Amino acid sequence: MKQLILSIIFANFMFASTLRIDDKIGNFSLTDQFDKIHTISSNVLTIIVTFQKETLMMVNDYLSSKSENFLEEHHAIFINNISSSPTIITKMFTLPKLRDYKYTILLIYDESNTKFEKQNNKITTYSLENGFIKNINFISSVDELERVLK
Repeated sequence: MKQLILSIIFANFMFASTLRIDDKIGNFSLTDQFDKIHTISSNVLTIIVTFQKETLMMVNDYLSSKSENFLEEHHAIFINNISSSPTIITKMFTLPKLRDYKYTILLIYDESNTKFEKQNNKITTYSLENGFIKNINFISSVDELERVLK
């Protein structure tokens, strides 16, 4: 019981503060659309985060034209925050749709997770070096996403 309580406290602490430039991301874990746990470490160079269906579709349009290993080859991860979706919608519609995608999408289910910055109708991207955030961009087009992932 103590370990469970400590784990919950640790998880809340870990997701409590928003990542800023020059912050170290540290290691954290998220599940993907197949409920597989992935641990994110300092070898990641780019983090792509979406919060709305429209931005998710924009990233999908871009990634579906790339190889299955495109994100891995570019040391990038894609995170989709689905916390605003009701649980029944997530289980019945969102997850089955996400499972059709050929690439891994890490998912945020917890609406109290404020680790990533958000702007309406924008994709948030983090550029990293050795685990430290060097740049945060809010982009709104596939062209901008392509420039980030060069």
